[in-house]
Amino acid sequence: MRKKLDENKPIFLQIKEQIEDSIIEDSLVAGERAPSTNEFAKFYQINPATAGKGINELVLEGILLKKRGVGMFVTEEAKEIIIEKRKQTFYENYFLPMKKEAQKLQMKEQELMNMLNWKDGEDGN
Repeated sequence: MRKKLDENKPIFLQIKEQIEDSIIEDSLVAGERAPSTNEFAKFYQINPATAGKGINELVLEGILLKKRGVGMFVTEEAKEIIIEKRKQTFYENYFLPMKKEAQKLQMKEQELMNMLNWKDGEDGN
């Protein structure tokens, strides 16, 4: 668990993203138990319902599976679901606005491709 929460973002979303990040980074793998609502609530000193909201969204998305009396477990499909969901978010939040701005600037496709192929520290010229 991260030590500190961001005050500018809903807590339940941060908890949800923490679990998703752990799955993408393989620190939580399929079949493994995820931290519980009460563990998050105790660690961050928040209402368990707040932590539960983020965890329940993961259950609805098929990322976590509730086992009554035992806890929440990572599903076999979890990593694939998260990656596909985040690719779609990346497309909508970053790629489409970039493409729209490039069109405004009358950039040609090859210019964009050159930019995408830049390595860190290069200026593309």
